[in-house]
Amino acid sequence: MAKRDYYEVLGVPKNAAEDDIKKAYRKLAMKHHPDRNQGDEAKKAEEKFKEIKEAYEILSEPQKRAAYDQFGHAGVDPSMAGGRGGPGAEGFGGFAEAFGDIFGDIFGGGGGGGGRRGGGQQVYRGADLSYAMEITLEEAAGGKDAQIRIPSWDHCETCKGSGAKPGTSAKTCPSCNGSGAVHLRQGFFSIQQTCPHCRGSGKIIPEPCTSCSGAGRVKRQKTLEVKVPPGINEGMRIRSAGNGEPGTNGGPAGDLYIEIRIKAHEMFERDGDDLHCSVPIALTTAALGGSIEVPTLSGGKVEIDLPEGTQHGKTFRLRGKGIKGIRSSYPGDLYCHVTVETPVKLTEHQRKLLKDLDESFRKGGDKHSPNAKSWTDRVKDLFK
Repeated sequence: MAKRDYYEVLGVPKNAAEDDIKKAYRKLAMKHHPDRNQGDEAKKAEEKFKEIKEAYEILSEPQKRAAYDQFGHAGVDPSMAGGRGGPGAEGFGGFAEAFGDIFGDIFGGGGGGGGRRGGGQQVYRGADLSYAMEITLEEAAGGKDAQIRIPSWDHCETCKGSGAKPGTSAKTCPSCNGSGAVHLRQGFFSIQQTCPHCRGSGKIIPEPCTSCSGAGRVKRQKTLEVKVPPGINEGMRIRSAGNGEPGTNGGPAGDLYIEIRIKAHEMFERDGDDLHCSVPIALTTAALGGSIEVPTLSGGKVEIDLPEGTQHGKTFRLRGKGIKGIRSSYPGDLYCHVTVETPVKLTEHQRKLLKDLDESFRKGGDKHSPNAKSWTDRVKDLFK
């Protein structure tokens, strides 16, 4: 069964713009998606959906669309290539040229992000760049506006961006006649590759500019404003579009990705949206109880009431005193972990008081140290 015209499938004219083709595809794909049709209509919808998808895949790609407009279905279906006189026929070279980028990728002529513009020159997107930004925990929680210095490329003032020494000019590449690509025949295939002499630019520079070595641009440093959002976390990246390396032959620039590094805090440790801190207390405070003040990341203080007999490692949770993450509706919590501090550098009088206190505890039996009693019993059971 002959295939329908792709423009007819999408319901658009042959001179339709890319946006019109995309809109038509989305509308039809929504209507005929198999998940939106049930029963007997499901199979018909599936076939229709495949037909719509195939038409869009061809017409949304400029090179495939050009081949289709020129040769019809034979221009985009390799199995139908023999219909134009068979392998090696005179017209087959034009068919291969329409698919130059595809064959170039297979046989090493293409490159990532490559395309064609103007007189056939290879156009490449610039590479992405990465920048590590170190911020404090407070800045991560509250956000900040920062400035960073990054490398950039400007037109060379000496050669005005031409890459040629002043008084000279670039010449058309004799290998590709300025097209930026060369055609090779391998059997009945006509293979298109990036010209190795001009590297796809279509021009060669006999006398390069001494200021830029023929690149037409020089490296500079520029200041970039960066807005760090509140709640950002370690390892997250901020994308700055178009601030990567410039493209080749007029291609778009890459992007800059700013990766966040958070400095270690002297008091708090972050765990997602929660914060943790250690709170040292005196032995007497742990035994008798009392209240202590705990600082928060925002700079304020919160009071915690310690019950009598607070044990080492006891954790107190302060709700809402953590960090509100980028995707969170509410801030996390602050967990305060109590560490009971053993007295050091005792005087003789203090030593005597502690000895007297210890003697008093021993006379009182196990009631003053229930955890020690439990541990001793487990040890005895282990070695029975």
